[in-house]
Amino acid sequence: MRQFGRDYHATQAATVVADLDGGVRAMVGGRDYGGSQFNRAVDAMRQPGSSFKPYVYATALLNGWKPSDTIIDGPVCIGNWCPQNYGHSYSGKVTLTTAITRSINVVPVKLSIWLGGKSPNPAKVGRAKITEVARKFGIKAPLPDTPSMPIGSDEVSVLEHAVAYATFPNKGKSVTPHAVLEVRTGAGDLVWRFDRDGKKPVQAIPASVASDMSGMMSHVVSEGTARRAALDGIPTGGKTGTTNAYRDAWFAGFTGNFTCAVWYGNDDYSPTNRMTGGSLPAQTWHDIMVVAHQGVEIKEIPGIGAGTKQPASASAAMAAGGAPKLPDIKPGPPPILTKRGADILVRVEKLLDEAGKTAGKVAPGDPAKPGKPVSSSAIAFPDSFAAAAPGEAAATAPPRKN
Repeated sequence: MRQFGRDYHATQAATVVADLDGGVRAMVGGRDYGGSQFNRAVDAMRQPGSSFKPYVYATALLNGWKPSDTIIDGPVCIGNWCPQNYGHSYSGKVTLTTAITRSINVVPVKLSIWLGGKSPNPAKVGRAKITEVARKFGIKAPLPDTPSMPIGSDEVSVLEHAVAYATFPNKGKSVTPHAVLEVRTGAGDLVWRFDRDGKKPVQAIPASVASDMSGMMSHVVSEGTARRAALDGIPTGGKTGTTNAYRDAWFAGFTGNFTCAVWYGNDDYSPTNRMTGGSLPAQTWHDIMVVAHQGVEIKEIPGIGAGTKQPASASAAMAAGGAPKLPDIKPGPPPILTKRGADILVRVEKLLDEAGKTAGKVAPGDPAKPGKPVSSSAIAFPDSFAAAAPGEAAATAPPRKN
């Protein structure tokens, strides 16, 4: 069978699903562990392509740009390197939201030059600012300074890319990837728990910037290159990525509950058969996240809201009398049990277990049987989009100079 690779069955895939606190819920390091034990989700470094662009746009917003600001999609060169858009055409004046929705290549490169200001080498200075922001998100890959870095030529791992995206729905707080949630003794006593003893979230970008980015990235899913990733009734944002010669295809995205990155490619760095991030990666991401959200209380994302707006025809957009008709909001799956509810049940179970041990003692010298270990983990599985959270002032970015 030949579909996206020279031999589809030889094409590799890797994915990571994580909570917004960085806890890894699922990881796939390859197509077949029996055929290869190499973990492509952790140990492989591949070019993210356009899925790297959100770090560029976040840097621009931190320096005074707004999602509705416009920029010219037209030819640009750095030395003898002149990036091209996917369709080898230009759109003229576009907003930043439109640029990320259409995955325009020229705009992030122009933003990297603008970020450098009036320095002798503005593109280099701008790229240094982008790298600094990516580090705050949790990207630890080398990120060498190359002109094409803003459009994803520098390699990253699936794990760190997936968890870095949690910063967007997490009100700008970056988190640390981790697989261990807690450690208990054989008697069930808690020794260590990540949410209590692990590294705390760090405010990487202001909450207002994170909300703006989430709003921009929601358009990538609703009307841009990642429509196959859209989840019915669940707010979603993300970004596709496709590298030169279709060697790597990505979709990294998030909901209010989880973040997930999917990568497809060949181990020998050979091209696929024109696979893009909006095709199989986006569809795979969709299928994984449908399962991940079963029985989960759907959370909203600042900048997107609590539901997916359903498209309406132009004639239906106006109610009788010419009044605008509000878009329908489709509810997500019904809540079953939250993490807090699961924790309460665990505590109740432990109290009952301890009470049973006490009642079962027939003599003061009889040894007590060890308690059953328990787990407190959850059940397995515009001008601006930003709105300040209750009790939190919206951060203001410095004014942008044209």
